Amino acid sequence: METVGEGLDKAVRGAFTRPLPKSAGARMRYLVRQHRGSTGRVAELLGISRRTVERYVKDQIRHPRPGLAQRMEREVARRWQPQIRARARRTAATSTGIVIDTRARFGYTAAPGSTDDARLRHLTLALPPRHAARLFEAQEAGAGEDRLREIAAEALGEVYFRDSGRRAHGLEVEFTDLEHVEFDL
Repeated sequence: METVGEGLDKAVRGAFTRPLPKSAGARMRYLVRQHRGSTGRVAELLGISRRTVERYVKDQIRHPRPGLAQRMEREVARRWQPQIRARARRTAATSTGIVIDTRARFGYTAAPGSTDDARLRHLTLALPPRHAARLFEAQEAGAGEDRLREIAAEALGEVYFRDSGRRAHGLEVEFTDLEHVEFDL
């Protein structure tokens, strides 16, 4: 299952203009450049020895263990094309908004006597820029998965369930049992 934070990162990666480096050596050289030539910092970041980093940089080792390969890919993707990443986030937060596709259980806090029981729903909605801005700001501030889910639930509640304030006033949406979530810019 993908988390909301991972979904946001994946959506932003879709805006990249160049692919990530493919080989282990190219990825390691990129990480070393990003850390101003410090093989020690890269080794600490990836949990390997400094000598191992140097061997990857010189292409003496070409095939990393699966765990190391995943860590290298994650760290390269986190740092890849920062200006493009920032522009994509800024555009989504100011003009285009973000599309969310999710399958989750939605429950409600509504008036007494309501028959709105929680049930699984599959929703694909375009969220306005203000909701995209809130999601990206919270993510950049280091908000946890629970907080990101709360923001997504508030956005879905406003856009889908309350129809931007035209119906279901006072309805609070609970976003639980998340089966899948994807975002697109």
